Amino acid sequence: MIKEIINSIYRISSNSLAEIEKIVKYENYDKGISFIEKNKLNNKEYFLLEGVCKSYLINPEGNEITLSFFDENSVLSPYTTRTSNNRSLICFKSLTDIKLASIDANIFAELMVNNLEIRNFGNQVLRNELACKVDKEIGLASLTAKERLIKLREQFPLLENLVPHTDIATYLGITNISLSRLRKGLIK
Repeated sequence: MIKEIINSIYRISSNSLAEIEKIVKYENYDKGISFIEKNKLNNKEYFLLEGVCKSYLINPEGNEITLSFFDENSVLSPYTTRTSNNRSLICFKSLTDIKLASIDANIFAELMVNNLEIRNFGNQVLRNELACKVDKEIGLASLTAKERLIKLREQFPLLENLVPHTDIATYLGITNISLSRLRKGLIK
């Protein structure tokens, strides 16, 4: 399954894929588990094989603010974008039962240095992450809440049936009550 995720981002040879598969470990988490916590050591790259999870922060009032959603067959935010000094800058939580493939980030970095295909894959993951962050930032600044919800539905068609609506509301930058009104207004 990791092969499909990698090749959907950047096609690599079977030899390069074998190099990655040698260092992969598998992890399973039940729904509701924070498997990466802010300020905790974390030195892994992750592929989400099954399920849905989110990245988030806790605001000063103690509420979770959703930054991103990830669904199966995707790559989580790269190590270099979510850590500083091997400590996580953000949290990740399973919103359903999930299965992850993980790789030690230092070993993966060595592979990137020694293998052009793996380096190109890693660089494409970083470009994709940047594009997603910029797209969300532009959307928050220039789209209405309704337009942001429609865009989220296009990107994650089944998300509203799988995750708490409070997570969706904080991702969209609106209250849960506003989300409920928008959803009622968009019923087909």
